[in-house]
Amino acid sequence: MFHYEIAEDNLSVEELLRNHWRLGKKLVHELRMAKAITLVNDELIQWNTPLQTGTIIKFTFPVPTSSYKPTPVCAIDVVYEDDHCLIVSKPKGMATHPNDARDTHTCMNHVMAHIKEQGGIYAEHVHRLDKGTQGLLLVAKHPLAKSIFDRMIEEKTIIRTYAAEVQGNLRTSSGTIAEPIGKDRHHATRRVVSKTGQHAVTHYEVVARYKNSCVVHLILETGRTHQIRVHLAYIGHPIIGDTMYGARETVSDDYELHAIQLEFDHPFLNKRIIVKDEQ
Repeated sequence: MFHYEIAEDNLSVEELLRNHWRLGKKLVHELRMAKAITLVNDELIQWNTPLQTGTIIKFTFPVPTSSYKPTPVCAIDVVYEDDHCLIVSKPKGMATHPNDARDTHTCMNHVMAHIKEQGGIYAEHVHRLDKGTQGLLLVAKHPLAKSIFDRMIEEKTIIRTYAAEVQGNLRTSSGTIAEPIGKDRHHATRRVVSKTGQHAVTHYEVVARYKNSCVVHLILETGRTHQIRVHLAYIGHPIIGDTMYGARETVSDDYELHAIQLEFDHPFLNKRIIVKDEQ
């Protein structure tokens, strides 16, 4: 399945799984029962044996088949890939994943076509992008990666940066919007700032100013539905063209929100990954 190089002296398999990767008890138990971890020559390892830096261990375990029906060909750009994950550039107007069996041309359907071309059977998105948002989406290629990346999203160690042009000029060059977000009782898909909503935090920085607008870069701490759109509208600077959240209509009758960068410490490669979307 994949190889992993021990990055520090006296690290045992048990410590790697439980303390470094912090896998759940059930997943650790399944790996133990499957005898999934060996040396590269297939020799079994005692899980509490200290290993030295540079030791290569091998992971071999059954992988479930993801349910996404692959498109005939993958028509989206894969901008980064390794044995554990891939990052694609989701086009604007495309849903991240299917909502029912009739949705067969979502981003994950295209990802599955790419995985199938490589002989793979598993792909699961780690986070989501709204249909109207374009840009970088992180996808796990096996269940261990999915478990670890899910935790990293929860712990805010995967840094997601977005770009948007908003109406008007923000008074401050940078700041944080920390307002809970909930459903709008009067609109099926709209979200609003609400005291009873879910905790939501967005950091922003102005990177360009024009006469009647400015471009901001935004970093999400949380991933609520429409979070950036709701927060920017709440402070009086909706994304240009985002009429659902109070912006003026534009010629295109649409808004532009772009997930431009993903940054994280790769748990399997032990290096910092920074991927930018150049589109």
